[in-house]
Amino acid sequence: MKILLFGKNGQVGWELQRSLAPLASPGQLVALGTDNQTMCGNLADPIGIRKTIQTVKPDIIVNAAAYTAVDKAEQESQLAQVVNAAAPGVLAEEARRLDAWLIHYSTDYVFDGSGDRFHTEDDIPNPLNVYGKTKLAGENNIIAADCRHVILRTSWVYATYGNNFIKTILRLAQERDQLRIVSDQIGAPTGAELIADVTAHIVRSLRTRDNKKPISGRYHLAAQGYVSWHGFAHYILSQAASANVSLKTTTGHLYPIPSTEYPTPAVRPLNSRLDTTKLRNTFDLHLPGWQDGVLRTLSEILVNQQSRV
Repeated sequence: MKILLFGKNGQVGWELQRSLAPLASPGQLVALGTDNQTMCGNLADPIGIRKTIQTVKPDIIVNAAAYTAVDKAEQESQLAQVVNAAAPGVLAEEARRLDAWLIHYSTDYVFDGSGDRFHTEDDIPNPLNVYGKTKLAGENNIIAADCRHVILRTSWVYATYGNNFIKTILRLAQERDQLRIVSDQIGAPTGAELIADVTAHIVRSLRTRDNKKPISGRYHLAAQGYVSWHGFAHYILSQAASANVSLKTTTGHLYPIPSTEYPTPAVRPLNSRLDTTKLRNTFDLHLPGWQDGVLRTLSEILVNQQSRV
């Protein structure tokens, strides 16, 4: 089986290289980033990625590439539209031509965050910002192309590799005496490692499952449970303190604030909780609580920091 991965240098893409390698035939995992010199891996170049797919002829395309600068997208809407909306449509068209599967990642930001329940795949999207609108357009372009596909919406992604909320909180807590963190946005921190492992499980299922069963569609993938950004930060600092990390900001000086006190160019949804029932039932999965992955990743980050001292 030949697998073509876009976005190898991102948080999820980095982990996907590990999880997908054992599933591909020897030498048949082709992982591309925007800096690839031999084949185009840059989703800002739809013509180039079309040629890449036609050259590689994969059995499965996994797209972990995206324009993810949420606030910057408000000013760079055209680029976000190309990368998040037009390019996935090209991937889907080529997947259909090859009768290949396309696995694509989307976001909780396709919802407006209203209500106080978990969003299901059947809920009507209503994105509040350019990033969410372009990601939803990408989903719709994939579905319109009528290829075999699995779209995985996820939320609050973090990893040992790359920049994310965990690393930001640790850095700020070592620099400042107090922190003020938004407390009215709710979601599930979801590790790139979990996303990659679930993706690998899905790929295995695609190889063995009765193809007559209709599994193409959207699925929600997030760790179990939920927390606010303030609660997330509190957990990070409490675990760091338990590991004897020197911090200027203790949990007692971590203050909750409403979103209105931390305005950003892009409006964020208040409720980002995703119902994962469909994913768990379809692929026979158990998803861990959000604390499990955060603790493991935090431990790895701290070990890496200590090794550099």
